[in-house]
Amino acid sequence: MQAGAAPDWAAMVSSYGSSRELRYEPVGGINPKGAPAALCPGGSNRLTGELIDGFWGASCDADEREQGRMFGKELLPDALLAKAHMPDLARVVPIFNVESIERTAGDTLDRRSRRRVEFESVDFNKRFIATVPSDHDPIALRELFSPAFIDWITRIPAEVDFGITDAQLFFHWRLRERSEGELKQSLHSAGGVFERLRRELDENDLHPYPPGPWHAGLEPFPDSASASG
Repeated sequence: MQAGAAPDWAAMVSSYGSSRELRYEPVGGINPKGAPAALCPGGSNRLTGELIDGFWGASCDADEREQGRMFGKELLPDALLAKAHMPDLARVVPIFNVESIERTAGDTLDRRSRRRVEFESVDFNKRFIATVPSDHDPIALRELFSPAFIDWITRIPAEVDFGITDAQLFFHWRLRERSEGELKQSLHSAGGVFERLRRELDENDLHPYPPGPWHAGLEPFPDSASASG
């Protein structure tokens, strides 16, 4: 199914949410006081829960802009944003960004305030710019990304960005079309980043939390992480 208008896209996202028993909201709100922080607050067409098998988080529209004719304009997304709470990953690399090379001049200017992290993969370095804040050591990020992870992320067919900020993993996928297949593919790729980074933590004996509703802000995190998760 191809979504050609905002109501079509909203119906498609809502239908996917229903099929997986996710929480769907036309505009995502915040959680009650004392509850875990909500993901994607204010985001249109927000889904919250187990977005794909084993990946708990939230997703919403991103890069929205007016499209259509003068008297029939509506906001439509050019990208999808998925997030998950990952305090275990944030303890290893508090902040990092991996951005597609194809970005705006403003993005390029912003990168100058950060430290670029080079990897041994030529293909990765041609496609992405990985950065950490200028006062952070890049070694932790180099050690986190195994050759297998780098090879996998480089093969993702769409233009993507991902990283950690505010102890949250974010994954930004630029839509090539607004279709059900594209929605599913973007969420599967976001889940792939989530699971592979958890695997890297586990292999380095850093005991990640098991996947669960706490990653989506639906419940508090357990008292301790479990490497068996």
